[in-house]
This record gives sequence, structure tokens and C-alpha cells, in this order.
Amino acid sequence: MTLRAVEVITGAEVVAYHSARHGRSVARAIAARHLRPGQLEERLVYPVTTGTTDHPGGYRGALEEFYAEAAARLAAHLDAGRSVALLAEGDPLFYGSYMHMHKRLADRYPTEVVPGVTSVSAAAARLGTPLVEGEEVLTVLPGTLPEEELTARLAAADAAAVLKLGRTFPSVRRALERAGRLDEARYVERATTDAERTAPLAGVDPATVPYFSLAVLPSRVAAVPPPGPSGPPGPERPGEGAGAGPLSPGRPGAGSPMESAGGTGDPAGRPGDGEVPGGGIPGDAPPVPAGVPGARPAAGFSAPADRRAAVPASATPSAVPPATAGATAASPAGATASGEPLPAGVPATPDEAAGSGPGEVVVVGLGPAGPLWLTPEARGALARAEDLVGYTTYLDRVPPRPGRRRHASDNKVEAERAEFALELARRGRRVAVVSSGDPGVFAMATAVLEAAAGDPYREVPVRVVPGVTAAHAAAARAGAPLGHDYAVISLSDRLKPWDVIAGRLRAAAAADLVLALYNPASRSRVHQVAEAREVLLEHRKPDTPVVVARDVGGPEESVRIVPLAGLEPERVDMRTILLVGSSRTRTARRGDGSEVAWTPRRYPPDPSRP
Repeated sequence: MTLRAVEVITGAEVVAYHSARHGRSVARAIAARHLRPGQLEERLVYPVTTGTTDHPGGYRGALEEFYAEAAARLAAHLDAGRSVALLAEGDPLFYGSYMHMHKRLADRYPTEVVPGVTSVSAAAARLGTPLVEGEEVLTVLPGTLPEEELTARLAAADAAAVLKLGRTFPSVRRALERAGRLDEARYVERATTDAERTAPLAGVDPATVPYFSLAVLPSRVAAVPPPGPSGPPGPERPGEGAGAGPLSPGRPGAGSPMESAGGTGDPAGRPGDGEVPGGGIPGDAPPVPAGVPGARPAAGFSAPADRRAAVPASATPSAVPPATAGATAASPAGATASGEPLPAGVPATPDEAAGSGPGEVVVVGLGPAGPLWLTPEARGALARAEDLVGYTTYLDRVPPRPGRRRHASDNKVEAERAEFALELARRGRRVAVVSSGDPGVFAMATAVLEAAAGDPYREVPVRVVPGVTAAHAAAARAGAPLGHDYAVISLSDRLKPWDVIAGRLRAAAAADLVLALYNPASRSRVHQVAEAREVLLEHRKPDTPVVVARDVGGPEESVRIVPLAGLEPERVDMRTILLVGSSRTRTARRGDGSEVAWTPRRYPPDPSRP
């Protein structure tokens, strides 16, 4: 309890508190030694807690009626000139019963809310581990949320606390397990009381869990051991809240007749989802000490602080042959299990890369731009990873975290990057391979699964976490041009001949499909856009709408709608995606002056009909 809470309780003429129908009040029990003879006690007994009710308004109706009656009882004391202290476990305005009285009385009577220690703070203190550090975000969730919602939020959280367990414990436990966080979770019951219990949550019997308990996912930063004398400091800034000092809550006025005393204790890409450079805010990674994967720039893999994009000849896709079938699990130092040289940055011996448990590779789609486009599942996969592997530009979009290793490389070494990640996972590391957009659309999922299809990586677990594609992001910005059947084609002839691309363009255009054209141009490829335009004009009218979307979601975003005949190749680059309409695609000018495009879902029986 705070000193101010004791002052309020001892000075009040009326002490009120909530209780269930059994009459016992946790808040009163905590404050009992500060009550004095002669004080009036007002017990506010809930008509229903976890049971059922025959109230005509159901559970909510019964509680609303109770709150109105309770407020009227307190108002009678206040009107008679008596000061009232309403006790609340934890903090009065943090999932507390007091807030229902506050909403009904605070606008009518002078009120002071005395802050208290929340159950989350008490639980972290009893666990003896930091709750959040630096720029981590704390997520507080009620256990009454639907299980799917809990799973999504827990997967995306840095640190978290789940309150109101009791009957919700089984679904909370399942959500933690599905989010991949069960091993981190700690259980705290009736914190700071004589009945306190703490334990790893995975081993708690659901039948023993009371309402006044919570699940805690502590700081991940705290789990990273501090660096040794030769190790680098983490990138974290000085911890907010590290200092201690007096805190004076605001007081509406001395002698406020109604006060709520908290702290009475608490019992509880861009276009080209794979090939195209993306944007995002660069993240400064800490230096990497010698011996840590990614420390030695070679074969296109560089230390995180080194942003060079040049790739030695030894790093080209043809230089490192794939693992051979039938290779044994044993491998010499400095080589993969297939006997080939290790990709740069992979430790020379397995012990150097030993992970904290079974390894896996998760191929994660970052979406087309910054964190607003990242799905909760992707955010959770990145948070769980011990190693991040990816093209430098995409890797820069993932903020650094102490203890996590980053392995950046050029965008032309997909096969090597895949084997690099699988080798780390084979040695027990949790690895996230990042791709812009969706990893299965012209991106790293194919390379990883191809490498994992044979020995020695056949047993390495591989998952693919989807992301928002560049095509869908651009379509949303332009309206709904993909509202009917459409085809997705890459104009890059780096991995397939132009004749194949042109043939597919003709086939899709003849079928009157909307086209999403990825990888339209680069510094070394400048002819494809003009040639594609001419091929499409063989089947499409010159005024067919084309969405030219560049840097969608990024600081240089530009979305234009132009006629096919007016498509200017010189204004298209690798950060651009083209959406070419069908014969049914329409455009319109909105009241605000913007232009939108859409393709109707209805199609006439005769395709030649206008």
C-alpha cells in the first residue's frame, strides 16, 4: 500500500469495498490493520460473479443494476457530508471495480484516485525478472478474450501479462502454446500474499488456478546474458524508469470527500516480393564479435554493420552446388553436412552455433513496407528467432534486438542464403529468413524448401509465414483492379528466358485476365516494359487502365493510373509494380479528385460483348 492510500483509509468516515456473495473482501483484508473503530463500512456485494442469473437483462443487466444501486448508496453518504474511501485491489483504474463507481459519481462529487501497485507489477517483482526493457512493448490482455485473439496478440508481443485466469486458464495456456510462447510463460497466483504461488506456467494444473492469478511473458532482453569484457554492449538505450523518486498524484482538492484508495495490495517491398529492393527504416545493428555467425564478410554475407552489396564470384548461385543426396549428418569443421564449404558466417564447428533447443527455419513475409504491414504471426516469428537471415535491404526493416544474430547478404545469392539458414537450424538455432511482401511470391520460400527437400536438411523443420503481397498492396491503393480473375507474372529474365515471359503475357492477355507484373525493370534490365506493352497491345485496347504503383507503403509512394498505350518505360523501375486491367476494368474520378480503378466481378457470357 502507498502512504497516501493509508492516509485516505484512516481519515475516511466511510470505508466501502466490493465482495462476492460469500461476503469476504480481499481489499478489506489487506487494509484491515488500518481501519479504526467508529468507521462505517459499506459492503458492496456483487449479485453474480461467475455463476448464472435470472435477471431479465442477463449478466450485463444484473451488473448494471448493481452498479447503479451501489453508486446510490455511496452518494447517500456523500450527500450527508461523510467522506468515503472505496477500497480497490491493485490500481483503481486498472481493470478495477472502482471505475464503475467513478463513472457514476466523479462528475458529481470532488474525487481523488490514489494509484496503486498493479497485479502486473507485483507479479514481475515476485518473479524477480525485468518485465520490459528499453524499447520493448508490454501487452496486457484479459484472459476472457477469444482464444484466437489471444494467440495472435501473444505471438506478436514482446512481453505480456494475461489477467483474469481461473476458468479461462485452459484457453490461455493453449493460446500461449499456439503462439510458441509456452516455454517462456510464468504463472503467478495471489502475488504478495501468504497464499502466493509462482511456477512455470506449462506445469500448472488448470484445476488449481484461481481468478486472482496471471500469466507473464517477461522481457526477452532480460533473458540475454550480459556481454563479457570483450563483448559489445547491446543497442538498448538507458532504461526508462530505472531511477527512483517520489511520485505525487494530482489531487483535486484537500479534503475531497470521496477517494479511491488503490495499492491496498494485489492478490494476483515493395514490388517484387523477393527480387525487388524494398524500403523501410534502417536499423543499426550492434557490432558482431569474432566467432559469431555473420562476423566475417565473405561470399556475399557481411557483418551487420557492413552494408556492402558487392558479391564475390564465389557467391554466385552456380558456385556452391546443392547438398548431395545421401550425405551423412556428420560434417568436417568449416563445411556443411553435404561436405561443401560453409556459407559465410556459419561457425566452423557446431558448438559455436548451438541453439537453445530444436532448430527450425521460418520464412517470414514482411509485407511491402514498414511495421504497419506486418502480420501478428510474422511479428511473433521474428520475435522468437535467434538468427535473422536475408537480403540486406529487407533485413534493415527488422529492428535489432540484443542477443539476436543478423546475417545480411546480396540479393543474388538466394540458394546460398537458404542453405546458410538451414545449416544454422540443423545445429539447433531458431532462424527467420525474411522476404519482402509474401515469401512464397517470387521470394525465399521456394529457395528454402528446395534446399530442404533433400539431405542433409530433410529433417529440419521449415514453416512459411505469409505476408501482404506487393500486388495486393498496390491494388488496395488503386481501388479494386484485382476484383476478378488475374495472373501474376515476373518480367525478370534473370531466371527464365524472355521468350517464355512473352508467351505467358500473350496467353494471359488472350484470356482477358488482369495482370500483376512484378520485377518490371532494373538497372541492368531496361527493355522488358516496352516489349511487354507491345505484346499486351496485341490483345488490349490502347486505353486499358494500368496501375503504376511505386514504393507502396514507403516514403516515396506513388500510385498512378495511365492508359496502356501511354505507359512510359522510363518511369518504371524495380520498386514499381504494374497492374494491367482486363477489358472489363473501369476507372472513375471520385468527389475528392482521386481516381480509382476496379474490375467488376460479373463477366458477360460473350467475351466479345462491350
